[in-house]
Amino acid sequence: MTKDVIKSAEDRLKKTLDGLKKEYGTLRAGRAAPSLLDKVMVDYYGSATPVNQIANVTVPEPRMIMIKPYDRNSLREIEKAIQKSDLGLTPNNDGTTIRLAIPQPTQERRKELVKVVSKKAEEAKVAMRNIRRDANESIKKLEKGKQITEDDRKDAQEEMQKLLDKYIKLVDGAKSAKEKEVMEV
Repeated sequence: MTKDVIKSAEDRLKKTLDGLKKEYGTLRAGRAAPSLLDKVMVDYYGSATPVNQIANVTVPEPRMIMIKPYDRNSLREIEKAIQKSDLGLTPNNDGTTIRLAIPQPTQERRKELVKVVSKKAEEAKVAMRNIRRDANESIKKLEKGKQITEDDRKDAQEEMQKLLDKYIKLVDGAKSAKEKEVMEV
């Protein structure tokens, strides 16, 4: 029974870590990546649609993103959506494709990004600690309901703590890798 609680908690920890990595993918670190456009929604025939669903997004050079819409009529809408987004990029439209030049961030902007990276990591850790708390409460309920012994509860809680420590280390690893990428000139 405690195995089920721990397995469920591990699944939630994994989702939290995956979510953090996805968030990091959308942070602009001076290098072009198609994931930068993941949050950009285009008004495509009345419905908000992600750019990557209505266009081919490629990275021909390290500092360039090229967007080639499947439907040329959506070119203007994609351009508007990019301008409205918080990316701070200016689209260059040549009639068939949109090119986005990714400028090198200033030192000040890099420091701001490092703070954002740290904040996101801390939010992930808090979420993970909440997952541990929920799992520990479930384990205590099993003990109160006489379904497991006190030793089983202690063992399960220790196992849960080891699992949390493992995922916290993974978050720290992802954080330091992203900070290094952001500070790279």
